[in-house]
Amino acid sequence: MSKTTTTIWEDILAQVRLNHRDLVRGWFKDLELIGIEQGLVRIRTKNQAQADYLEQHCLGAFTEAAQAATGRLVAAVFEPEPAPPEEAGGPNGFSRLATGGLPLNPEYTFEHFVTGPCNRLAHAAAQAVAADPGRAYNPLFLHGPVGVGKTHLLQAITHELRHRHPNLRCHYISCETFTNDFIEAVEQGALHQFRFRYRHVDLLVIDDIQFLAERERSQEEFFHTFNTLHQSQRQIVLSADCSPAEIPSLEERLVSRFNSGLVARMDSPCLETRMAIVRSKARLRCIEVPEEVVRLIASRVDTNIRELEGALIKIDALSQTRSAPIDEALAREALALTPPRTVKIPTILE
Repeated sequence: MSKTTTTIWEDILAQVRLNHRDLVRGWFKDLELIGIEQGLVRIRTKNQAQADYLEQHCLGAFTEAAQAATGRLVAAVFEPEPAPPEEAGGPNGFSRLATGGLPLNPEYTFEHFVTGPCNRLAHAAAQAVAADPGRAYNPLFLHGPVGVGKTHLLQAITHELRHRHPNLRCHYISCETFTNDFIEAVEQGALHQFRFRYRHVDLLVIDDIQFLAERERSQEEFFHTFNTLHQSQRQIVLSADCSPAEIPSLEERLVSRFNSGLVARMDSPCLETRMAIVRSKARLRCIEVPEEVVRLIASRVDTNIRELEGALIKIDALSQTRSAPIDEALAREALALTPPRTVKIPTILE
């Protein structure tokens, strides 16, 4: 990369960070400028998930920055790093097919997952599944209340397998997607296509499987899909807000199969883990947060991880609006917290 191109790329990143701070992620440092040709500023990403995020949220920001840095009417395009060649068959003889399902969040990787006593077993099991799919724990069933990181781990498994074996068919979906696809297939007389799509995958990951409750025909269809995949040693990963036995109106045969692998509970994070999560989220968003503000957020928001991130975003937004550094006073104001009131003993006596 020539010095001129290097300077242009540094200018583009600097302008994006300056003018679109809310879009910036820690992994932006790994992006590379391939070159500028035919009016296109070609930017290399590490994987497809990063390219998807940039395409959906940052295309305008990078195009605007590229035009300012080059002084030309150019447009940004994002290209994922080419997948390395892979031996036929993949792990355990898995098929070499295209991936599918819902888009993944590029931040939901093992690298960005914060472990603690509340989620250590689930995290270790997820890593084992990503290392040896179909054999380590099959099925893997994660359960716990809202916002404890179940979706993060499900997507981390999918990210890891897509990275290690880019040509495997890894299907990440919500339970609602499965049931909607099934209903549509029944209505259109396309059950054969539906079954081929779901029973010829190497990894099936379904979030919020508790929504199968009280859907008898969907349960029947999923029962046979589960059996087909499990018997051929294809990996199944599921999540729910409760254990298999606690899902209302779930058929006993499905409860039995969900319990046949590893069932791991995830609990709400403790204070120390919440502080580590706030630090991690701040690094990802390139936000400088003093330690006293980290503790304030973690001590005040003890419900779930999404609300921790929401509190951090709210504080950063107020900081940007006022062009002021983040401190405890600003954080308290952003979170609508009043400073602790000091009451003297004579006042109480009065």
